[in-house]
Formats: sequence, C-alpha cells, structure tokens
Amino acid sequence: MHQLEGTKCSFLLCLGMSIIICSVIYMRTRMPTEPKLLEPPSCRSFSTECKALLPSMEEGVERYRRDCQLESYIMNSRMQCSNLTRDLHFITKPLSREEEYYPLAFIVTVHKELELFVRLLRAIYMPQNVYCIHVDNKASVEYQTAVLKLVSCFKNTFLSSQRETVTYAGFSRLQADINCMKDLSKSKIGWRKVVNLCGQDFPVKSNLELVRYMQSKQWRDRNMTPGVKQPESMKQRTQLQHREIVGSHVATRFRLKKGPPPHNLPVYFGTAYYALTRAFVDFVLESPKAQDLLEWSKDTFSPDEHYWVTLNHIKEVPGSHIDGGWEGDIRAIKWRDQEGRVHNGCKGHYVREICIYGVEDLPWIVNRNSMFANKFESNTFPEALDCLEQWHRNKVLNQTIVPIEASWLLATQSNSSSSYFNSIAGA
Repeated sequence: MHQLEGTKCSFLLCLGMSIIICSVIYMRTRMPTEPKLLEPPSCRSFSTECKALLPSMEEGVERYRRDCQLESYIMNSRMQCSNLTRDLHFITKPLSREEEYYPLAFIVTVHKELELFVRLLRAIYMPQNVYCIHVDNKASVEYQTAVLKLVSCFKNTFLSSQRETVTYAGFSRLQADINCMKDLSKSKIGWRKVVNLCGQDFPVKSNLELVRYMQSKQWRDRNMTPGVKQPESMKQRTQLQHREIVGSHVATRFRLKKGPPPHNLPVYFGTAYYALTRAFVDFVLESPKAQDLLEWSKDTFSPDEHYWVTLNHIKEVPGSHIDGGWEGDIRAIKWRDQEGRVHNGCKGHYVREICIYGVEDLPWIVNRNSMFANKFESNTFPEALDCLEQWHRNKVLNQTIVPIEASWLLATQSNSSSSYFNSIAGA
C-alpha cells in the first residue's frame, strides 16, 4: 500500500515538473528572442608604411584600424543616434569661432561603397555646416536605406528632395547638383559657400583651412570654377547632340549639330568641381540667362564641365571671375596624360584615365595641399585612404581650440566604441 502511494506521488511529482518545464519553454517561445550579436570584425592592421611616407604622423597611430563592415553596423544597429554618431567618431562641436561664423554647404553625390561615403562624411562633418546628399536612383535599396539611417541622425544633413538616375558625362550629373542647390537655398543655416563632392573624394585641407582659403583675399567674394575658354578639341562636346540612353553608363553622341549657345555666350571648359557663393547659387536658380544655358546644355557631353565655368565668366554674375583660368586648387587628381609633367605617375592604377590612389601617392597629395583629393577605392587600395584619413583627423584635432573628446579619435576598439560593437543586433 505504502509502495503504491509512493509510486503515485512520484508520478504526480514528475507530471508537475513536466508541466512546469513545458510552461517555461512555451513562455520563452512567446517572448521576444534576444538579438543575436554580431561578432566584432577582424580588421587589417594599420600600415606602418603610412608613418614612413608621412613623417608628421603622431606616435601611436599603429593602433588605428579602419572601420570594417560599416554597412552591416549601420543597418543592424539598434542604438540611438547619439551613440551611433559617437561610435562612428563624428565631431559634434564647432572647433573654432572662425569656423562657426563661416558655415559651409556641401553637395555629395553617391551611389556605391557605403564605407567610403561614411568616412568622407565624418571627415568633412561639422555641426555648423549643412550637407545635401544625393543618392543615385541606381543605388541598391540596402545602400539607400543605410544612407538614410545615417543621415537622419544629423539635423544639418539631409537627402536631396529630388533624385536622378545619373549617367557618366550626362546632364543628370549636373541636374543632381541643381536639385541639391534648390534644397540648400531653403536652408535656415546661413552657409557662405557651397562645395560639391563625389563619393570617391576625400579632404586634404581641414575645415578650418577650407574656411581660411575661401576667405582669402583672392577668393573672399569670388566663385572658384577652374577653367579656360573652350579648346578646339573640346568643341564637339557642345556642337554635337548627346543623349542619355536608359541602361547606358555613358552619354551617347549623335551626329546632329546643336544650335549656338543662348545669349551668344562664349563657352568655357573646366572642372565639374567648384566652390560657389550663395549669391551665385541664387543667380543659377533664378536668372533666365542661367536657365537658358541650363536648357541648352541638356544634350551636351559632360555639361557640368562647361556650365559653372561659363556662368562664372559673365561679368554681371555675383562673384564672377571673368579673368580666371585654372586658378583654385580644388582637386588633386592624377590624369594619365599629365604623367611626368604634373605628377610622378600613379602608384595605384588608372580608371578612365584617372588614378585610383595607392599609398605611395600620399606624399604627392599632401604636398600639393589641394582642398580635396580624387579618387579612392576601398577594395583595391584601402591602405591609401586608411592613412590619409588618420593623417587628416590628426591635423583637424591639432588645430582645434576646444577640448578634444575621446570619441573624436579614430581608434577602433576604444572604450567609446566597445559598447557599440557589443550591442549590434539583427534588424
């Protein structure tokens, strides 16, 4: 009898325990699962070759590692913007009164390589400036989402309200800048000059140096649009019609001749890059003469290489530089046909006759001291950008008159970033 009761109790105890265990398992399946943490990336060691090439690099830069898997981090992070901007090492305070009183506007057109964009943005970012980002319609949904997520963390940074499907050497590239100018003209930030960039650019001058350069006697009230009267070899660009064909990567030439430019304007040829006064931008958006030239340029080849410089040679245009030539050191670019005359050759490789910089190109870039350098790639020669980025941030922080915050230092796995890496979660 006692044995039967004992067996009965054991059965009831096991049954009860089974019910409890099943209940716990059921409840846990009903609860949100814990986010799966991503492992911190294993990054390449910072090249000691960088310090040998740029002797001004400070001690300790060997600790630097480049950011890896930025797209995954930005897309998958559930952290607040304040933490994300901190852990991506953005500078969050004006570094001098001089810079604070002379805010700049930036137009950045991008379509690929998120890592390059993030590193470019944090290199040029200052809270007193304003930034319009144009993301090409061709960019992947994942890329567009990541850029939007990052940009939304800054009050002074926004996506262009109208986007283009950009074709190389097509009118769409010029239109992308115009779209951003329309948005910037409505900005409450009193920006003084606007600079345009692409995703493969990187600054050489610090923000303070940019401000001082643009306020120098030569450029204080002038637009910077390097270029000259259109050479004979370039006239076919504007004398024959060109079209952007859907699916094509470059504007296509037709044999049909174009009419002369409006208002008998002499056409100039120059770079697609500029530094323009706000009054000039207002002229571009409001003047019938500027609008007529824009309309005429729609079926030309690479119109951004004649539009800005042509307008800047009109006497009545605000900030015009009618006697200007190639003055204005906006970009350090190694063109293949200038090898031996302007530069010592490309240490990376050429793409469309332009050098993709290798690390051994850095001394030439730094000694030239242009506003920006072009072009960089993260896949082929990543060490070049690693090195230049650290050199640039060192210079920026050495020039500041405000206390330096730890998160502004480009040192991965630092105390400020460890919490970020350890709390990355699946979207």
